Amino acid sequence: MIRENLHKPFSIEFLTVDEGPGAPHHHSFFELVYIVKGAGIQCINKSQFKYGKGHMFLITPTDCHAFEVTETTTFFFLRFNDIYVQQSGLSSGNIQNLEFILQNANHKPGCILKNAVDKKLVEPLVDAVLRENESPDLYNQELIHHFVNTLIVLVARNIAKFHHLDLSDHTHQQTANILHFIQANIYNPDRLRTEYLCSRFNISVNYLGKYFKQQTGSTLQRYITGYRQSLIEHRLIHSDKRLGEIADEFGFTDESHLTKFFKNNKGVSPKAFRANKVIS
Repeated sequence: MIRENLHKPFSIEFLTVDEGPGAPHHHSFFELVYIVKGAGIQCINKSQFKYGKGHMFLITPTDCHAFEVTETTTFFFLRFNDIYVQQSGLSSGNIQNLEFILQNANHKPGCILKNAVDKKLVEPLVDAVLRENESPDLYNQELIHHFVNTLIVLVARNIAKFHHLDLSDHTHQQTANILHFIQANIYNPDRLRTEYLCSRFNISVNYLGKYFKQQTGSTLQRYITGYRQSLIEHRLIHSDKRLGEIADEFGFTDESHLTKFFKNNKGVSPKAFRANKVIS
């Protein structure tokens, strides 16, 4: 498996690619990918998403990903590492929040821009970076630096709002570790039980729920349920897997158990949800 490295705090690249698959690979850095034009499929951690103009993706150091181009695509790549975030000029509290949000992105395919206003901001920012990059001028690097910071903060805001995380300046590394563990073990419900988590992270059973709510603004169970639900919805929309296969993948006892879980959270059965998405 190819692993790419970045030897400076950040880099930008505009790249036009004709049709064809890309090789799956890892990064040792963060990468924002904006689709200037074109169409194809984003593959990340064995899941897929059909991309198009205006979509933006965040690739974290733990993700395995590739793009399969079906229509000539112009990509904008913004690559940056932890050093850049720490030297971004933001306050120390905001830097901690930013690092926490980026490290705990959901590792799923799909556009990360959920806020309609932010979507409108990103395109002119990318255009501005392109102009400054192609025509060096006075204070050129300073302007690009500010544009890059703005893009990263916009992405962090969308991630935080989408996951309903209310992060404070006192968010602990322990919380980040718990969130990462939940995401890595979402297919193994036994490892997400309160008793297991408490033993794993050396927290008392009575304190875990209170601690998690203080740090994230969400209850532990609501976060686990919401993350699990969103992954199941993605399987229903973007895969041909049968309900029984999805139930098995996510650790449900059978298809009826999955249906009950899904209906409790969404108000419709997974079969009806999939049918409605296909029609729309």
